[in-house]
Amino acid sequence: MEPSIRWRFLFSLFVTILLTQLPFVRAQDTVASIEKASNDTLLWGPYRPNLYFGVRPRIPKSLMGGLLWTRVEDYASVQNNFRHTCEQHELDGYGWDEYDVRTGGRQTIHDPANGIDITTEFVKIPGGQHGGNWGVRIKGTPREDVSPDLRTTVVWYSSMEGLGSLEVEAEEGETFSEGDVVMKGQTVELGDFELRVTEGTGEHPRTGHPSADEKPLDKTLVNSLQLPEEALWQTKAVLFAHLKKQIDNLLAMYPEDNPPPPAQIYTIQHAPGQGNLHLVQKVFEGAFEFDVLYSSASAPRPITSEDLTQQIKSVTTSFSTRFADIFKPKPPFLKERYEEFSKSLFSNLIGGIGYFYGDSRVDRSYDPAYEEDNEGFWEDAAEARGRNAPELEGPSELFTSIPSRPFFPRGFLWDEGFHLLPVIDWDVDLTLDIIKSWFKLMDEDGWIGREQILGAEARSKVPPEFQVQYPHYANPPTLFMVLTAFLDKLDAQKKSSDSSAQKVLAEKSYSMQLSNREAALEYLRTLYPLLKRHYFWFRKTQAGDIKSYDREAFSSKEGYRWRGRTPQHILTSGLDDYPRAQPPHPGELNVDLISWIGMMTKSMQRIAAHLSEEDDASEFAKYYEAIVRNIDDLHWSDKAQTYCDATIDDYEENSHVCHKGYISVFPFLVGLLPADSPRLGAVLDTLSDPEELWSEFGLRSLSKSDEFYHTEEDYWRGPIWVNINYLAVVKLLDLAQIKSPHQSRAKKLYTDLRKNLVKTVYESWKETGFAWEQYNPETGKGQRTQHFTGWTSLVVKIMAMPDLEGGERVRDEL
Repeated sequence: MEPSIRWRFLFSLFVTILLTQLPFVRAQDTVASIEKASNDTLLWGPYRPNLYFGVRPRIPKSLMGGLLWTRVEDYASVQNNFRHTCEQHELDGYGWDEYDVRTGGRQTIHDPANGIDITTEFVKIPGGQHGGNWGVRIKGTPREDVSPDLRTTVVWYSSMEGLGSLEVEAEEGETFSEGDVVMKGQTVELGDFELRVTEGTGEHPRTGHPSADEKPLDKTLVNSLQLPEEALWQTKAVLFAHLKKQIDNLLAMYPEDNPPPPAQIYTIQHAPGQGNLHLVQKVFEGAFEFDVLYSSASAPRPITSEDLTQQIKSVTTSFSTRFADIFKPKPPFLKERYEEFSKSLFSNLIGGIGYFYGDSRVDRSYDPAYEEDNEGFWEDAAEARGRNAPELEGPSELFTSIPSRPFFPRGFLWDEGFHLLPVIDWDVDLTLDIIKSWFKLMDEDGWIGREQILGAEARSKVPPEFQVQYPHYANPPTLFMVLTAFLDKLDAQKKSSDSSAQKVLAEKSYSMQLSNREAALEYLRTLYPLLKRHYFWFRKTQAGDIKSYDREAFSSKEGYRWRGRTPQHILTSGLDDYPRAQPPHPGELNVDLISWIGMMTKSMQRIAAHLSEEDDASEFAKYYEAIVRNIDDLHWSDKAQTYCDATIDDYEENSHVCHKGYISVFPFLVGLLPADSPRLGAVLDTLSDPEELWSEFGLRSLSKSDEFYHTEEDYWRGPIWVNINYLAVVKLLDLAQIKSPHQSRAKKLYTDLRKNLVKTVYESWKETGFAWEQYNPETGKGQRTQHFTGWTSLVVKIMAMPDLEGGERVRDEL
């Protein structure tokens, strides 16, 4: 080939490659730009949801802050009533009234034991290179049944983990602080910043005791400490230890018949300066208000209290307007306090989003007992666990919402998919960020720990026997439901020539990646290898045995069983104590698990198709067909007219174990039963029968007629769970919108179940001030975990669903 021809050929080849790859390069650049813009508004937040109020950035080992308070009118109650971490049954109610992760919101805390209501109003002002500024206004209002002269001590603290500096500005020899308390700090990630605790407004106690001369309570006290890093999250214990020394010293100075009053004695030593923990204490009489203002040096200008006032009004207005557009309740939920209720539950769902960083306990000892292939495998596994020493792995980071601030302040894999179903309607980019955070936890095999207990602070809320994670334990793959919802939104998005990266980035949008199809596909393309790895890990580790027991089925491969089984529980299934085959057997097959994998397979098929991975899409389609056919072949019982788990009986033959309840209708719940399925009528019978699942408050988890109904732990043996009821409502709505023999019946069931479920959660919220983990099928009362604003918040979506009874248009499709 002539040199000139060769060069023309090479140049042509280069141009061809460049033009071919250019869309992907542009998409990658757009995704990177979008993620940066999104992170600027997501960097800071009340991402310590285990505290009544705590703030931190999404940065490992960085600046953190938090709030403590107590009534100081007597000596006895101070220690018991010092608030910091969220606890069950100590308040009348608390949580976010209105909250948006990107802008902020208002939280109200009702504290009868301390005689006060606390309000925290948090806002963010993005700008600059380091996430911008933020501020929180802290207000206290004495409750109606206490004296307006109520005395309250309030402590704001700021701590610094890792590398960086934090110092309180103070005059040499200063005995107390007047005016604002100002801290200067610096870290690599945050740059230079200032943290200002304002003097605020409110009266201060005048005790008349001689001790007031040394610590006048109309001044602010500041104590700066240098502590081991592992002690920084234990601020309350540190404060108590410090107060004890101060109390001992103070009491020694005065006669027993004239001790300092509580407001005076429970005060810190004033010693501002350098340190990695700074306590700022104020003592008030009656109502009070002060601000904590964080200003980044890279922001256009520092934040002021005037800015905070203006932003609080703006955030409240914009939240209400946007909420009405997305989640406004539809009939019959238009009167009473339904809109307030809906705002509260959704705000607490996203107000429960936290950033966690730390190590976790993992047992990777792949003893043969862990394969669970022998009869009595659970006993072998328990013995092996007793021998093995789990190791600390990590550290890892996770950005996630949580089920419950007081009881489950950590990440749960199967809960998270349900959490994100409402969140994706509000903020697509936030949802995609959280999904990516979860999949980044994956190990080389494809395993993601079902419970993320990262660091000592998270472990402090978990009994030791539940802390260890096992790499062959799975959890329902609910994040794939959210990815399916994303694909639905992407398919519904109208293509526009205006969807350039510049336009998308210029929009003040919560769905920048959705607005740009190339960016959306690039996100999926980046995630896709992790999705595949997790999918095939699932198929491998949770595989069931069909061949060894001469089971007749369309496929010899599509059968599954949960690992981690004991006679009492399958914690990995999420339905912990739901009745299963006894005793456990290595030949067991679980209908809920194959249903989950069917849902996951369907989602993978759609993702592969969107990414033009045609061979993969074809492969997933074959898996899906085999799974759907095997569900009927392996799990349908003609005798019981329901879906059942399968096991091996004493004669080494296949046997169905049928306990009607959520398990029995799982293929329907996850969308694997078409409208013309011959099983669908029996499934609807099970749902609608008052002697089985139906109650006036929602669907029972276990049939009222089952021998195990309301027995032993009674966790998933009868109580109503909103997450599973939500799946039923969605599928009934789908069925009500398709012409079929079941359309009319589905419409009535959908209408009645929607009303019953919302009313149940609403009435309990009105009575108690909380959403609950589950609801009693006989009384409708909330029970178990309090402030369970995780998947119980799905009622927000249910209220916003169409009112078919009121004549909303129903599409007719074949």
